[in-house]
Formats: sequence, C-alpha cells, structure tokens
Amino acid sequence: MKDKILILLKENRDGFISGEKISDKFGVSRSAIWKYMNALKEEGYEIESIPRKGYRLVSSPDILTYGEVEEYLGTKIIGRKIYYFDTIDSTNIKAKELAYKEDEGTLVIAEEQTLGRGRLGRTWISPKKKGIWMSIILKPSIDPMKVAKITQIGAAAIALALEDLGIEAFIKWPNDIVMNGKKVCGILTEMSCELNMINYVIMGVGINVNLDSEDFQGEVSKVGTSLKIETGEKINRKELLGLFLNRFEELYMPFIEKDDFSSTLKVCREKSILIGKEVKLIRGSEEKKCKVVGLNGDGELEVDYGNGVVENVLSGEVSVRGLYGYV
Repeated sequence: MKDKILILLKENRDGFISGEKISDKFGVSRSAIWKYMNALKEEGYEIESIPRKGYRLVSSPDILTYGEVEEYLGTKIIGRKIYYFDTIDSTNIKAKELAYKEDEGTLVIAEEQTLGRGRLGRTWISPKKKGIWMSIILKPSIDPMKVAKITQIGAAAIALALEDLGIEAFIKWPNDIVMNGKKVCGILTEMSCELNMINYVIMGVGINVNLDSEDFQGEVSKVGTSLKIETGEKINRKELLGLFLNRFEELYMPFIEKDDFSSTLKVCREKSILIGKEVKLIRGSEEKKCKVVGLNGDGELEVDYGNGVVENVLSGEVSVRGLYGYV
C-alpha cells in the first residue's frame, strides 16, 4: 500500500492530492493514509501537507525501494516485487530463505551488506547507499547444467545497461564487469536442485556505483573500482537498476522459453575483455598459461595452450587472471 501511495504522489507531483481522494482510491481510512505518509517521511521523503489541499511530494531520497525504481521499469516479472532492507548480512542468504514461497523475478535488495561475498568465497565490500547490492529469485524450467549461462545473461545485461547510460564497460568471463582493467561489478549465482529439477536459482549482483577511492582498501584497491571513480560523475542508482532489470528480462525470457542464448552470446563476445589475450587459468594451486581465442556456442571459454589445439573451459571453480594483473 505504501508503494502504491508513493506512486500516486509521484503521478501528481505538480500539485496536491487530497487525503479523501487517496482514501477513496485505495479503500483505506484517512488515519491509515496519515500513517503511511509518516512512514514515507521516515524513509526520507519530503512531503508537504496543507489542510483542505492534501499532500504533495517535494523530494525523494536516494533509496532502492520498489516505489523509487518502478518508474524506470519496463519488465513484466523481473523486479516487480522488491524486498528492501537498509542493512542486511547478505541478500543471497535472505533470497534463499524466501525462494520457495516467492514468485520468479522477486528481488532482495539492501543499502548495505555486512557479509557480502563473491565467487569462490571472496569478500565483497558493500558500503551503505553507494552501490547496488541485490539478489534475484529465479525459477527456470531448464536443465541444471545450463544454469551457468544465467550468470552470463546477468553480465551481458549489466554491460548493456551501462551502455544505455553511455558508459563503456567490458565482461571478464564469466561473471565480472570491468572498466580500465578494474572490477566494477561481480555476479554470484547459486542453485538448489534435485536430480534434473531446479528448485530455484539465486543470482546475486554487486555493482560498485558511487564508491569513492577511500572505500577500496588493501588488496581490493588493486582490482576494484567504481562507476563514479571511472566516469568522474555520480550515477543515478535507481535508473541503472531499472535499466539492468529491463535488459536482464530481455535476455532471460528467450533463454528460458526457447533456449535462445544467441543475443547474450553476441554481447559476451563483443564485450569480452579476454578474447585475444594471454591469461592464466587457475584451478586451486594449479596455474596454466593460455591464450583466449573465443567463446563457444554454450558460452564456454575457448583457449589455446600453445599447442594449436583449442580447448573449452567451464566456469566452475576456475579463475582467470591476466599475466601481469587482474585482466
């Protein structure tokens, strides 16, 4: 109800809307409307209230609730329900708790994570109101062996959303987005399944949007950066989130409905930061040098170890590093 009232206030931003009109529209009492207005004010909304005129929205806070993101959404299912938290341990942990009872496309999003983590158990810094820290609950009826492609759909969607904002970024296979050789986004996809039936897939996404240089300390400063640092401008988080969700649904639906991965594959090839480069493939304590020559039709990395024979590499537990740095 609170989100519906907020959307109504936004639709009437140029004038006042009476409490009676809001009450009639939603079938709730005037006292209930007053309580919802106070709740919105506590979240940081500036709402002007004048007797006999009603309510008018003056300004909105920089938060990632459904009421704030909705105006940027063009999706049918992705992001149409959002669980919003000011602070949480991990959006992936919460999404897994909710997954069985929630519909596909439900988001868990937080302004801050205290236990954020990335692929292979790495720590992910998630400072308050500076990034997009979220998880999407998905329930695709596909072969569990194809779930790795969802990570690449996510990466392609982020690259396209940034392009929509006029920002050029590249994909470091399979799950990172990089700018100027440093990481601005990571994706962690987790699955629950039984034999060949998927219960749910959780795709966690962390985007370093408006972090400052002092937010990156120690080893993280060597590999991590933010959109703000790289562009020199503060980015509208709500718009970026909406653009990403739109692009994700655009690529995800053909994949789960028709097994069509072609659009994602095209983006991943065009935006690849690895194709044509010599890299190190790391499996546990084992390192091998090779040259990345492409991505095959299943999104697997095609590499040449120097013997002229091209081999395919699954993402799994493999890490890819440049010979002299992160990429």
